[in-house]
Amino acid sequence: MSSSVRRRKLRTRMASAGVEAMLITHLPDVRYLCGFTGSNAALLVVGTRATLFTDGRYIAQAAAEVDGAKVVIAQKPVLAAAVDAVVAEGVATCGFDSTQTSVAALESLKAALPAKLRKSLLVPVAPLVAGLREIKDEIEIDKMRDAAGLGCWLFDNVFEHMVPGATEIEAALALEFTARMAGAERMSFDTIVASGERSALPHGRATGAKLPRRGFCTLDFGVVLDGYCSDMTRTVHMGKARPGEREVYEAVLDAQMAGVAAVKAGVQAGDVDEAARAVLRERKLDQYFTHSTGHGVGLEIHEGPRVAAKQTQTLKAGMVITIEPGVYMPGQFGVRIEDTVLVTAEGCEILTPSTKAWIEL
Repeated sequence: MSSSVRRRKLRTRMASAGVEAMLITHLPDVRYLCGFTGSNAALLVVGTRATLFTDGRYIAQAAAEVDGAKVVIAQKPVLAAAVDAVVAEGVATCGFDSTQTSVAALESLKAALPAKLRKSLLVPVAPLVAGLREIKDEIEIDKMRDAAGLGCWLFDNVFEHMVPGATEIEAALALEFTARMAGAERMSFDTIVASGERSALPHGRATGAKLPRRGFCTLDFGVVLDGYCSDMTRTVHMGKARPGEREVYEAVLDAQMAGVAAVKAGVQAGDVDEAARAVLRERKLDQYFTHSTGHGVGLEIHEGPRVAAKQTQTLKAGMVITIEPGVYMPGQFGVRIEDTVLVTAEGCEILTPSTKAWIEL
């Protein structure tokens, strides 16, 4: 989908929201609408016209990247320059994303306006661009397949670095170094390597703790390729399992597979969460599942839709979401298994097909 098509869809949403212009300041949204990847920018959309405001560091980059928008190199703070342009347009209302604009940023925007416009010109609206981004086009899907494929390859090649006595940080660094050497722009988030009792921490980022001779080790990681994120989790066991450990692993795997099986265009996100949660409830483990079942992935590692209890949003073909139930027993161990999946009309495509079978290292 071209940038012009994306902006046309945004204009339809703007009309529904009752705003004549839209000021986009969230950088992933800016990139989505015009292709610019710099760290300081605002995009103003008025009618069929779009103007990107950035600073002098990005003269060459903006010329190379921006698709279908006029580029203005601001001689003042970018937001102030953008607000000046809004006033010059003479529009009565200009929307801004209320979920991405802080109170301080809003006050800064209003301060740049003439006093008579401060109460009426800037209008908070729902996240219009984020809603568009939830449905990936074929180009985006191909990029996400590539990112997910690299993640799977990394998992298949990390085991040589996972030996008892090595630290979690050493395992994470080996994975991250290999990812960068293979072409990743960066990791999608701080790599999670949580072993032994620390595997009971849902977000147990890698520390100097040593990998145990016996116990679980959870690896949760992702890479960014061409701006798009991957995300996957696998839990392996170091050494021979203790009584009950494999049973918990199998329960989480069954829950994860039930969640994946429930994914289909037309299904509510909360029903997918319930499909996974019900399996753990049946095994008397649901009290140890302490987070939502999944989330959207794309230009950001966490975006819509949210796959959680009682979420009524309907899944649509083209959405990319995670399915990641877990069981976390404080002071003992934890298990999480996560796939990234593409929602289709018939069900879903698993983008992270690395094995989920029981692994003892």
